[in-house]
Amino acid sequence: MIALIDRMLNRVTMYRLVLYYLMFLIGVATILSFGGVLSYDPFAILFSVSFLITVCWTSNRLLAWAFGVSSASDSTYITILILALIITPIEGYGDLWFLGWAGALAMASKYLLAINRKHLFNPAAAAVAITYLTVNQSASWWVGNPVLLPFVLIGGLLIVRKIHRGAMVATFLTAAVVSTLLLSVVGGENPATTLWKSLIYAPLFFFAFVFVTEPLTTPPTRRWQMIYGGLVGLLSAPQVHLGSFYITPELAILVGNLLAYLVSPKARLVLRLKEKIQLSPDIYDFVFQPVGRLAFAPGQYMEWTLNHREPDNRGNRRYFTLASAPSEDEIRIGVKFYQQSSSYKRAMLAMKGGSQIMAGQIAGDFTLPNDQTQRCVMIAGGVGITPFRSMIKHLLDTGQRRPITLLFSNRTPRDIVYQDVFDRAREELGMKIIYTVTDKSKAPANWKGQVGRITPQLIQAEVPDYQQCIFYLSGPPGMVDSFKETLRELKVRSSQVRTDFFSGLA
Repeated sequence: MIALIDRMLNRVTMYRLVLYYLMFLIGVATILSFGGVLSYDPFAILFSVSFLITVCWTSNRLLAWAFGVSSASDSTYITILILALIITPIEGYGDLWFLGWAGALAMASKYLLAINRKHLFNPAAAAVAITYLTVNQSASWWVGNPVLLPFVLIGGLLIVRKIHRGAMVATFLTAAVVSTLLLSVVGGENPATTLWKSLIYAPLFFFAFVFVTEPLTTPPTRRWQMIYGGLVGLLSAPQVHLGSFYITPELAILVGNLLAYLVSPKARLVLRLKEKIQLSPDIYDFVFQPVGRLAFAPGQYMEWTLNHREPDNRGNRRYFTLASAPSEDEIRIGVKFYQQSSSYKRAMLAMKGGSQIMAGQIAGDFTLPNDQTQRCVMIAGGVGITPFRSMIKHLLDTGQRRPITLLFSNRTPRDIVYQDVFDRAREELGMKIIYTVTDKSKAPANWKGQVGRITPQLIQAEVPDYQQCIFYLSGPPGMVDSFKETLRELKVRSSQVRTDFFSGLA
């Protein structure tokens, strides 16, 4: 069952998953309101959504034109649906100004509250925070309803699984619960009653799944994500206040967003394609020339936005690991294409020299250990080799010798990419490089590598001291799961295993 869910999640991008989740909640709320289970006018819910679409879409188009940038449609509709779920459905025409003002502010925050094209705050949170601080109109967070809670949990947990942010969300929820209990004791409240209301009658879980996990305003590394989740959780307790001024959920997330910005790389670049190189029958290297040298750690990834006509349900944004090293002057990514590729991939393959793409949000913990004597084993399948190309090229450029073994699995020898870099590392750094092909019929007579899949026996033979190694696994989700199973058979502890963030094959 879990494998089936993972396969489904891998076919949709994170942004589209969030969009479908919010549409699902609006649909459920409307149906339950028609049935009298929720006390809202279903037509008011639908009208609020329609009104927000008009205001936000128009505002976003005008602002994008004024600032000379492309707009992200997924992001706009996600913000619209979030606002519809946290601002009470309108009960009269007098409420239109607040709803319209919040929608316009949310769109404006993406352009005005931004540095180097990177917005600082969650747009929906920024909008309702500004209205709260200026005109004393605040969000009701009506989605925090016990009737909607099961639906909030089902979809929210899928989002957390998709983006691998379970630890951060758990830290946030733990901090929120602890803060609520402690402050209720100090305030003379019944801790159990207060906690029950916070969990069942408040938007805590919706807030965690949608606001806390928003990728553009969260820190890039696991350590800072834990700190971020804990800080926002502590501030999210309903009793937190400064005098008579109470910290609302939207203010709590804005404080967290500020922390995230301070500890995150600030780059958000518009890059022009320098060249496109076919490395194998279905893998291409895209080489971009940045204005200056980009600061990142080998093995990290970025979010890539490619606006194109009629995007399919997988949207116009992807995460790709950087194949280039920080020591190189160019930025490169390796991309695999399929016969039934998404509209994004088709548009990417059609890019010519000088074509533009936007890259930002450098993130990831899939990096080499600080201890240069730590023995490491890199296991890659197909295009999953890209972070290892970044790491090993950086070691070559800096003359760093590390005890590393690379196991690189492909279907045929023609599918092996970046071999020039790895062969250099074998010669110059003494690195152990093992190529294996899984299609025996395609291995030529003079093939000197391994044949077959990466098995426990192969690892034991090539890495006798594997129990003292850290294993780095990278590739499509199914392949990484297979590698994990192989390591479990060898009784390698989970603490010794690192996996690359891989958002799917879309």
